[in-house]
Amino acid sequence: MPDPKPSPGAPNGPHADKHCATCGRTITWRKKFASNWDEVKFCSDGCRRHKPDSTDTALETAILDLLKARGRGKTICPSEAARAIKETGWEDLMEPARRAARRLVAAGRIDILQKNKVVDGSTAKGPIRLRLRGT
Repeated sequence: MPDPKPSPGAPNGPHADKHCATCGRTITWRKKFASNWDEVKFCSDGCRRHKPDSTDTALETAILDLLKARGRGKTICPSEAARAIKETGWEDLMEPARRAARRLVAAGRIDILQKNKVVDGSTAKGPIRLRLRGT
């Protein structure tokens, strides 16, 4: 069934995809969002409960700082950002580091790579690398 209120010029049809404010995953328009698509910011109730905090901001900053220090075209693992924030017990920060990377991808700052190819961070499974955008 066609969308009742198409918005001309939207990149992905009548409703452009959005990115979750917490985890950075892609949110695709569904019929249940018809009445409030403009207000949708989170992909799930879990993301709505856990909004980005100071640790998330520190991880984003660490990712960008590490990438800038490495130079253009070089990559880092999200674990390096987690270790930069917390020397012991950094393993607990791995999923938050991946979330921070997805938010940076949504902001257009970095790319997520697997086997040296850019991938969608929303669906990537397994080891990933991060690279500044445009290299």
